[in-house]
Amino acid sequence: MTALDSVRALTAPIGDLGGRWMLHPEVLGPAADVGYRNGYLYYVVGRGGVLGDVEPGVVSSAFGFFAPSLISKMWVEGVKVEGARATAARYGAACAQFGRTRMAGFAGTARLAELAERVVVAADDSGLALFAGWRAEPLPADVEGRAYFLLHVLRELRGSVHLLAVIASGLHPMHAVLATGGPMNAHRFGWLPPFPEVVADHKRIAEDLTDRLLLRHYETLSEPELAELAALCEEARVHFDTP
Repeated sequence: MTALDSVRALTAPIGDLGGRWMLHPEVLGPAADVGYRNGYLYYVVGRGGVLGDVEPGVVSSAFGFFAPSLISKMWVEGVKVEGARATAARYGAACAQFGRTRMAGFAGTARLAELAERVVVAADDSGLALFAGWRAEPLPADVEGRAYFLLHVLRELRGSVHLLAVIASGLHPMHAVLATGGPMNAHRFGWLPPFPEVVADHKRIAEDLTDRLLLRHYETLSEPELAELAALCEEARVHFDTP
C-alpha cells in the first residue's frame, strides 16, 4: 500500500470508531442529570467547548457543516449549564470511558495508541481549530482510554481538513451535507429548504483533496507504519462489533 492508499483506508474506521460515541445514549443520557435539556445541547457544547468561552459564530465556523442558526441556539443555551471548558472535559472523559470498555481485550491497543499519538502530536494544526482544541486536551493515562480518545482526535483531524477541502473545491458546507445524505441529512444538520442541486462529482473531488491534504499530517509515520495503523484501526472496528 502507498501512503495515500493507507490514508484512504483509514477513512472508514476512523470515521466510524472516532464518532461512534458522540451521540450514543450511554454518553448523552447522563447529561440530563447535570442539567442539559437534551443530549444535542451537550454534544454541541461538549465538542465545541475545547474552543473556550467564545461566541457562537466561532463554534459554527469550526463545526462547518452545521447550520449556524442551529449551532448558535444550542451553544447559547448549553454553555449556561457549566461553561464551555468544563463541558468539554466532561464530554472528553465520556469519550475515554466509552472506548475504555470496548477496547478491553484488543491485542493491538497499545500499538494503535502509539502510532496514533505520533500522528496527533506531529500534525500541523494550521486552520484546523477543532482538531487543535481536542489535541490540547489531556490524554487518558490508561492505554484503552488513550487509544480510543486518540481515534476521536484523528477523526477531528480529518473532519477539519475535510472542511478546508470542501471550501477549496468550491462547495458550500451545506452542499457537502446534501451530497452525503440528501435533504434529510441537511435537515438533521439544521439547514432549511429550498435546497440546491448538488453535482456528485464535486463531493468526490472534495474527498480526494481531503485525502491528499491529510498525507502531510501522517508523514511522521513510515509507509509500513501507516499501513499498520490502518490495519489496526480496521481490526479495532471488528473487535468493537464482536459480542
